[in-house]
Amino acid sequence: MTSMRTGVRAALAVPAVAVLTVAAWYAWLGWDTGYDVDPSTGAVSGPYQWWQVAGCVFTLAAIAVLATLIAPAWAVAGALTLAFTAAWSARAASSDDSGLWVVGAVLVLLGTAAGSALLTGVTARAVRRGRRVPG
Repeated sequence: MTSMRTGVRAALAVPAVAVLTVAAWYAWLGWDTGYDVDPSTGAVSGPYQWWQVAGCVFTLAAIAVLATLIAPAWAVAGALTLAFTAAWSARAASSDDSGLWVVGAVLVLLGTAAGSALLTGVTARAVRRGRRVPG
């Protein structure tokens, strides 16, 4: 009975991770499309500010850690990676006529996969260690 509940929670956690990940992307990054131009150098930066990226990373980390408590690390990392990359790619593709958004999407995919795999792996290992009964 307990394993069935765990399986149901895990099955519900994966779509929840995807929805929460897209919501985090939109809340922190999705609304900002403006670029900043430094008047003295003419250098262009943006569209995101450092605090937006930091907030998004911390939010995604919280989602990953909490979800890994109830779902397999590989499933959480996969859902988070695919959802974030899809959200980023949808915006980038709609505003880029050069096609270079694909390069950015690959970099987002690789970076998100590496970060989420590391974080969920460490979390899963810590959870397993915590469940051991000294004997």
